[in-house]
Amino acid sequence: MAKSKDYSELASQIISYVGGPENINKVIHCISRLRFYLKDEKKAQTEKITNLDGVAGALYNAGLGQYQVVIGPAVTDVYDQVIAQLGEGFSDEEATESAVEETNKQAKVQQRPTSLWGWISKGFQLLIGTITGSMIPIIGLLAASGILKGFLTLFTFNLNLIDTKSTTYIIINAMGDSAFYFLPILVGYTAAKQLRSDPIVVAAIAGVLVHPTIAALWAAPTKGMATFLGIPMNAEFFGMPIHIPQYTYSIFPIIFAAWLARPVGNWLKKVLPLSLRSIFQPLFTLFIVSAAVLVIMGPVISLISSGLAALINMLVTANEAIAGLVIGGLYQVLVIFGLHWMVVPIVSNDIAMTGHSVLNALINFTMIAQGTGALAVWAKTKNASVKGLSLAGALSGYAGVTEPAMYGINLKYGRVFWMSNIGGAVGGFLAGLMKIDMFGFTGSLIGFPSFFSKTNPNNIWAFVIASVVTIVISFVCVYLWGFSDADLTKVKAAQQKNVFKDAVK
Repeated sequence: MAKSKDYSELASQIISYVGGPENINKVIHCISRLRFYLKDEKKAQTEKITNLDGVAGALYNAGLGQYQVVIGPAVTDVYDQVIAQLGEGFSDEEATESAVEETNKQAKVQQRPTSLWGWISKGFQLLIGTITGSMIPIIGLLAASGILKGFLTLFTFNLNLIDTKSTTYIIINAMGDSAFYFLPILVGYTAAKQLRSDPIVVAAIAGVLVHPTIAALWAAPTKGMATFLGIPMNAEFFGMPIHIPQYTYSIFPIIFAAWLARPVGNWLKKVLPLSLRSIFQPLFTLFIVSAAVLVIMGPVISLISSGLAALINMLVTANEAIAGLVIGGLYQVLVIFGLHWMVVPIVSNDIAMTGHSVLNALINFTMIAQGTGALAVWAKTKNASVKGLSLAGALSGYAGVTEPAMYGINLKYGRVFWMSNIGGAVGGFLAGLMKIDMFGFTGSLIGFPSFFSKTNPNNIWAFVIASVVTIVISFVCVYLWGFSDADLTKVKAAQQKNVFKDAVK
């Protein structure tokens, strides 16, 4: 459907077939679907809606209390027409929050798990759902930024057409890097909207995490500082020593902040006088939640990351093939939680001190695998919206940035992520058997020049062979067992109000 098309008639028909304005409490949209909160979902005429020109499908998601109409790339245009006909009150979150919550209470919910593993599985699914749901609004931006960064690397380090000291490089690099560097702010805003806390306050909390003075604490020399379990205490808060890790590019700490900001903000709303609320509610929320993230999450992330880094380093030095198998199959799990940032200094130190990094060479195949997983979805799906998103994710993955592929496609349809990891594990194992090495930082397919070796001419062939194997296995696994268009109607979007609480209630 062309962007210039008039969607007023389609919007009118959809409103009529979901039961008319009198049956609608609220309507929102995601990247491909209109999501209606209806007073009575039985009044919706699904067959008639599905047969409309411009509608790809319709279903009622009982778990979310939403009647979803699948539109595709034109969803924003159709949504604008729906709101124009209904009135802005139907899209105002504050005015309709009570109706939405009442609808959700009446919706069917999944049975409570009956085993410990069931609780763990449910909690993990809720967490992944919240992460992917928070990332969906910015996936397109991340994909575009990843592709731009990949081409900049190609023209700079591979083709030597752009000088890294030139202002041209600095400007283009900032264009490609800004979405990732300030990722906590973007995710903070979207996660807050999803978890029903104040998006502006949470975005400001994210600003604290990526503030230059906070980043400087992480980057400052740590020699001579007090340590806890080997982690340097590089800051103090009211006399209490704390560790400030790298927060730029991260997402999990700010999602924790978005979750915590809601109960804190609601409590302050109850106890503060009305005349002081507009100033002191955001002030105290900002202070309390920022402190909690810096004091609690910082050390926790650092402890987990340092332990994983030590384990990975031990694997690489003990047996490169086994290391390739484990890293190839599981490394991208670290990326989900931002725990991979403790591994980055190991890679950087290897390259700075020795000029090469075996660890980085093995990690490389996890990026190729995730990009290929998205490519397999592109090849198999008939949905135009998913095709566009998966192709962009694949290109970004091959350019060395896996987040668009993972958050936009692979994790959203969970089997895609794990089937892709099978290819990464096999490719990593094979690369380890061939004693692969890497002589640069940029990985994935676009980083192939990093595998040319002056002393080992077969190193580049090890990269080519392992890459081909990774692509073939990941593609076949995803295409045959990891995805079908039927999964589009089964995906569980994260609309949870309290992911941590819901996981154990």
